[in-house]
Amino acid sequence: MVAPGQGLVSGLGTGSNGVPESIDRRVDRLRAASGNGGRVGVTYKYFGAPDGATAARVPISMRPEELGGDELGMNGMFTKIKPETMAAMVLTGIEGVPLNKVPPLELVVLHPDYAVVKLPMTVVDPLRGIGEEAVGAAAFIWSTVPDRGGPRDAFNVYQLLHEWQDFSHRLHEAGHQPYCLVWP
Repeated sequence: MVAPGQGLVSGLGTGSNGVPESIDRRVDRLRAASGNGGRVGVTYKYFGAPDGATAARVPISMRPEELGGDELGMNGMFTKIKPETMAAMVLTGIEGVPLNKVPPLELVVLHPDYAVVKLPMTVVDPLRGIGEEAVGAAAFIWSTVPDRGGPRDAFNVYQLLHEWQDFSHRLHEAGHQPYCLVWP
């Protein structure tokens, strides 16, 4: 278990050789260590929890497809969109934050078979008060940002932001913070 904020700088952690390591590379190590090296893709389960200790108690005996809302505190959402991409999509498209200023994710737990990361509240808060026009504008803006991962089609971004907006409302109503279970 890594203490909050420990070893994370601008979304990067430090590998065993002291070189900065992205969460993507950590997931690659997780995949190799899990014995599922042949399995393609990573599943991201976004969920809410009141605190990091609750979020860290993710059941390890189940596949992410089997996890419902009760085990994770509320109904979450599955996607192939990385948490870093989701954060950047909201903050650059809605808040106008430059990509290099998007705050880092906080690693809550790194287990051989999964990781849990905490997203900054700034990733969900801006979506609660905006209307249809702002969501559409954010989707268009993100679809034109060069050199980034995630969906490129503005309509796909628009749909994803709407899902994320609904998720933001549910988190707020439950008094939860946003977390993501990363499961190779």
